[in-house]
Amino acid sequence: METKKIILITEDDSSLRGALHQKLVSEGFDVFEAKNGSEGLEIALREHPDLILIDILMPKMNGLDMLKKLCEDEWGKNVHFIILTNISGTEEISEAMKLAQVNKHESFEYFVKSNIKIEEVIEKIKQKLGV
Repeated sequence: METKKIILITEDDSSLRGALHQKLVSEGFDVFEAKNGSEGLEIALREHPDLILIDILMPKMNGLDMLKKLCEDEWGKNVHFIILTNISGTEEISEAMKLAQVNKHESFEYFVKSNIKIEEVIEKIKQKLGV
C-alpha cells in the first residue's frame, strides 16, 4: 500500500489556507497547516512533508526566511516547494529563484494568487510529486 503524500500549507490567509487544505485532503493528501513562517519551519522540520506551499509575505517569519532556514537543514535542501504569493516580478521572487538554484531544486514554481485557481495549484503539486 502506497503511503499518502504530505503537504504543508504555509499561508497567513485563513480562507485560502482552509480552501487549499480541504481540496488537498479530498485529493488524498495528508495536510499540515501553518499560519506563519516560523510555525511552518517548525512543522516542516518535524514532519518532513513531500511538498511545501509557501506564501512570501507572512507575519513572524516571511516565506523567504523560512526557505533560507529550510535550506540550512540537510533534509530541507531537497524539499519540493511552490511559492504562492501576491507579489509578481519583484526582487523577492528573484531571491527565491536564487535559493532554488543554489540548492539544486529541479524546478522553481511560483504562482500569483490572484492569477491562479486552486485546481491549477493541485495539478502542479501532483506533477511535482509524480502522482
